[in-house]
Amino acid sequence: MIRFENVGLRYGMGPEILRDISFHLPERSFQFLSGPSGAGKTTLLRLLFLALKPTRGLITVFGKDRSLITRQELPVLRRRIGVVYQDFRLLDHMTTYENVALPLRVRGREEASYRNDVIDLLKWVGLGDRMHVLPPVLSGGEKQRTAIARALIEQPRVLFADEPTGNVDPPLARRLLRLFLELNRLGTAVVIATHDIGLMEQVDARRMILSDGRLEIHD
Repeated sequence: MIRFENVGLRYGMGPEILRDISFHLPERSFQFLSGPSGAGKTTLLRLLFLALKPTRGLITVFGKDRSLITRQELPVLRRRIGVVYQDFRLLDHMTTYENVALPLRVRGREEASYRNDVIDLLKWVGLGDRMHVLPPVLSGGEKQRTAIARALIEQPRVLFADEPTGNVDPPLARRLLRLFLELNRLGTAVVIATHDIGLMEQVDARRMILSDGRLEIHD
């Protein structure tokens, strides 16, 4: 589904942030991405969800060479990719429902065509009774689940989550992990970037470990 071959990335004339990164993400797979602060996890995620182009090497996304993807093609490909950001990126003037529905509204869809889907998804993540609440009133865990629902509303083939349990307590972290595992069971590939060793030890999954700009894979 996504493949990296000898990928490197540097900003300007500085040293390479990532060096000789090679791996592939199979369909329906589940993996953790870990490593010390400053190792390049966020940069690698940005390459994965098409926010950056590599300085060198080959990235193939859904069968397309990243270097050949046009600006017009990018939005279509990004609909197949869900992203949960560490800082949530919710709009405070919109309700939970409106935040989750936003990607569909931006595409010009009529509300009648997606209303039930948004409601069902919010119930699935445990926010059925918080649909009409604004983000400032939500707890950290509720904001995180809202961000997850928004990332899932277009039914992506792969989901990238950047430190999704970093701001929640252990019981909620386990609940969020169960959500990701259920999503994976339903067919979506999942990549979770995390520092949480305890979280990773709960699942027998592939670990991709970044250190000093290089990647090690532990299946």
